[in-house]
Amino acid sequence: MKRKTIIGTAFIACGILLLNSCASIPKKAKPVENFNVNRYLGAWYEVARFDFRFEKNLDNTSAQYKLDKKGNVIVLNSGYNFVKKKWSKADGLAKFRGDKNVAALKVSFFGPFYSGYNVVALDENYQYALIAGKDLDYLWILSRTKTIPENIKAKYLKIAEEIGYDTSKLIWVKHDKTDNPYLNEN
Repeated sequence: MKRKTIIGTAFIACGILLLNSCASIPKKAKPVENFNVNRYLGAWYEVARFDFRFEKNLDNTSAQYKLDKKGNVIVLNSGYNFVKKKWSKADGLAKFRGDKNVAALKVSFFGPFYSGYNVVALDENYQYALIAGKDLDYLWILSRTKTIPENIKAKYLKIAEEIGYDTSKLIWVKHDKTDNPYLNEN
């Protein structure tokens, strides 16, 4: 009987660890409420990001969002690889983690593996967005245009720092190309 209790306790502990390790938003971050996904759809330019392997050597990066029949968000990310001198793209799917009026989603580009995609700041006109990933290693600033006003930039940097991000690690994305073959694919 004692062995069953130990095994049961071990399974519960593993379950708790697994759930905690799958956190989808940094501890101090809060997703935008009263979120309207239909206003968020369309093309966005990546103004700044933390560098990570999936976007290594990319500039002129953009994201496009549209809904599928189930209300999930179809994602098309694209960018120009300045080392290989060619455009690349990644197709993904984002699903709401709960209430569709809260900008807390999970996104996958690799089958069943999802990661946090959280809109933590968004202007009232849906022109500028600050996106927190699952933890403090993922951060993006998006804009409907290739630039962002200084006051919005300063506001979003402050919010990111309050969450715990080291904004000195941001890469400010260059947008000097106009021939992205994927940009109008939505």
